[in-house]
Amino acid sequence: MKRCKVILTGIICSLSLFGCDDTETKTVTTKNPNAEEILRLDRHADIFQWKKVIYQTNIDWVNELKLTKNKSVGKITSVSTSVSYKSFKNGMANNLPIGAKIYSAKEREDILIVEFNGRVSYYLALVEG
Repeated sequence: MKRCKVILTGIICSLSLFGCDDTETKTVTTKNPNAEEILRLDRHADIFQWKKVIYQTNIDWVNELKLTKNKSVGKITSVSTSVSYKSFKNGMANNLPIGAKIYSAKEREDILIVEFNGRVSYYLALVEG
């Protein structure tokens, strides 16, 4: 009888310890910033979108890099004049002219080189994580 009480007490204690586990699992997802978010932080930011990623120039440490143009990846196809920037799409810029040429950089995959009117600018991919 004493042995049954010990076993029963052990089972009850186990159930109360593990049965009342109310652990909640939360999943947090991150996404790359969009044009509207970037321009909300800095309304003078010089950006364009390429392959669903926003690229920004005039970043001090990026401007100090010595990069070499690699392959041509495309050109700016439209300029956003919208105040909201919600309709930003691939190939669209806010300051670059239509036709500005976009190149990959040999040294880095997260930077694109843009050339127009004899001027070269480095644009960093703004990605989360």
